[in-house]
Amino acid sequence: MDESPELVGLRNGTKVTIRPMVAGDGPALLSFFRGLPEEDRQFLRDDVTRPEVIERFVAKLDDDSVIPLVAEHEGRLVGDGTLHRTRHGWAIHVAALRVVVAREFQRSGLGTALAHQLVRRAVGLGLDKLVAEVVDNQIGARRAFEKLGFHQEATLKGHVKDIPGAKHDLVIMANDVSHIWEKMEALVADYSQIG
Repeated sequence: MDESPELVGLRNGTKVTIRPMVAGDGPALLSFFRGLPEEDRQFLRDDVTRPEVIERFVAKLDDDSVIPLVAEHEGRLVGDGTLHRTRHGWAIHVAALRVVVAREFQRSGLGTALAHQLVRRAVGLGLDKLVAEVVDNQIGARRAFEKLGFHQEATLKGHVKDIPGAKHDLVIMANDVSHIWEKMEALVADYSQIG
């Protein structure tokens, strides 16, 4: 699987580099999350403005259960995407996809570009299904996932509480990527039969 950085052009012509996260990204990642407005952080699973949370995450970069990517523009992190997979048990074929983008880069196609890179990695790993959790009022995130083939699979009513304490529905979106994997295997089989 290609792990080299990729220069991506966004809708407004801005170029960003999407690359695997490295241990040295810890301080920049903390700065990225602290720079997000509270409403953009309120539905994240962890308080990523705390240094110990970032340090714990960065310390596990060699653990292949999480595949992290970052988006960088002019030396600053402007996006974070992760693929979370279970290495044992009944959900070994499934991974969860999470993407966070700096406010000034939202609606530019960066979230979709990060998600696309993660879907590509998931297919390369032979995963069958991807899921994404989106809060009901995150319309832009839902549209970005839909462009990548995700569909709404379930809604958990009142499952998420925001920082002020209001409850929101959690929308579970899914994408069966096994058909992409099957097409790749068929292509390889066809190619090997030609030779």
